[in-house]
Amino acid sequence: MTKVTSTPADDSTCGWFHLSRPRQPRPAHSGNTSARWAIIGAGFTGLAAARELAQRYPDDTVVLVEAQEVGFGSSGRNAGFAIDLPHDIGADDYIGELATARQCMELNLTGQRLLKALVDQYRIDCHLRPSGKYQAAIEERGIAVLDAYRRGLDKLGQPYDMIEGADLPDHIGTSFYRRALFTPGTALIQPAALVKGLADSLPPNVQLYERTAITEVDYGNKIVLSHRGGSITADTLLLTNNAFGQRFGFLRGTMLPVFTYASLTRPLTPAEQAQLGGKAFWGLIPADPYGTTLRRTHDNRILVRNSFSYNRDGRSNARYLERFVRTHRESFERRFPMLPGVEFEYTWGGSLALSRNHMGHFGQLAPKVYGALCCNGLGITRGTVTGHLLAEHLAGERNALIDFLLASPGPNRNPPEPFLSMGVNANLWLGQRRAGREI
Repeated sequence: MTKVTSTPADDSTCGWFHLSRPRQPRPAHSGNTSARWAIIGAGFTGLAAARELAQRYPDDTVVLVEAQEVGFGSSGRNAGFAIDLPHDIGADDYIGELATARQCMELNLTGQRLLKALVDQYRIDCHLRPSGKYQAAIEERGIAVLDAYRRGLDKLGQPYDMIEGADLPDHIGTSFYRRALFTPGTALIQPAALVKGLADSLPPNVQLYERTAITEVDYGNKIVLSHRGGSITADTLLLTNNAFGQRFGFLRGTMLPVFTYASLTRPLTPAEQAQLGGKAFWGLIPADPYGTTLRRTHDNRILVRNSFSYNRDGRSNARYLERFVRTHRESFERRFPMLPGVEFEYTWGGSLALSRNHMGHFGQLAPKVYGALCCNGLGITRGTVTGHLLAEHLAGERNALIDFLLASPGPNRNPPEPFLSMGVNANLWLGQRRAGREI
C-alpha cells in the first residue's frame, strides 16, 4: 500500500477560473467502483487521455479523478499560450538539436490541432485566437537571447519578424522594450475556460469525479485507489498529474514543483484603452525565462506574470502571493505608466512540473501503471498531445511521435534534500536577480 502524502491545494484567487463560465462540478466519488481504466488528474493531459480511451473503447468505463474542481488546478492557471515552436529553455537558441526540435514542434502542432478541433466541434468559449506571440527584451542579455533564437528559427526554417523598440507601441502599446521577436504560430486562450469546456464535452463513458483526492494506492493484481469516501478498482492506471505523480510512488526525486505567479487587472475603460494603444489582443513572453510574461485579454485586462517559488509539497503558500503582488505592481507600472490607477483584481499562483534536464516521462511506470508526466511549462499543447498519444499507445498504436516519446530518457534524478531545496531556491533567487529590468 502506497500512501499519498500530499494532494493538490491551490489558492482560491485565480482570475481565469472566476472569470470563465461557471459550471456545476461533477460529484465527488463515493462507495466502491470498478472500471477497466482509471486516470488521476483532470488537466489537459488527463482529459485528452480519457477522451481518446473512451472513443477507442466505447464499451468500457473510463474513470477520471480530479482532486480539486476542473479548471481550478494548474491547467487553468497558466498564461494561456498554446505554443507551436520548440521551447527548450535549456538551449541557448531555444531550439537545440535540429532533429529533436522538429519532433518537438510536431508534438506541439499536433496538440494545437487537437485542441482547435475540439473547440470548434463543441463551441467551447475560451477565446482561442491564433495571435502569435512576442518575445521581448530590454537588457543586453535578453537582446542576445533574441538574436540566438532568431538563428535557431532560421535553422528550423520557421517565420518570424524582428520588431525594434520604436515600432513596438503600435503592437503592444508600451515603449518599454528595446526589441521583440514575433512568431505567428502561437494560439492564445483563456485556459480555465478551455479546461472546463473540455471536461463538459467528454464522451458519455467517461465518469469524471471532482473533489476526490486519492490518499492510498494498492498496486496488486488490480489497482485499488482509496480516498475518504470509498475506493476505485481499475485494471490499468494512468497518472497524468505531473509532479504529484511522485506522491504515487514513481519518479521520486525527479520533478520539481515550481510555482509562478500572475495578477490580472480590472477591465480597462475605453479612455484607458485609447491611452494604451496597440493591438486589442496580444501575448508577450520574456527573452529571459525569469522575466515578465504579459497579455492583453479579450476583455481588455492586462495580465502580468513573474516571480517563482519552490514549494516542495506542490501546494500553494499564501505568503508568496502577498510578496509577489508587489513585484507585479512594480512591473506593471514600469511598462504601463500611461495607465495609472489600474488596479489588480486577482493574484494567484500556479505550479509547473519541471525537470533539470527538461525531459518528461511517457509510457509505463510499473505493471498496469502508465504515465504522461512533467510538461516543463508547455502543459497546454504538450499535455494535450502526450495524453492523447498515451491512450493511442495503450490501444496498440505506433507512430513516429509515440516512438520519439518512448525513446526519451525521462527526467533525471535530483540531488537529495536538503541540498535540492538549497540549490533550487538559490537558482531561483539568482535567476530573478540577474533578470534585472526584464522583471
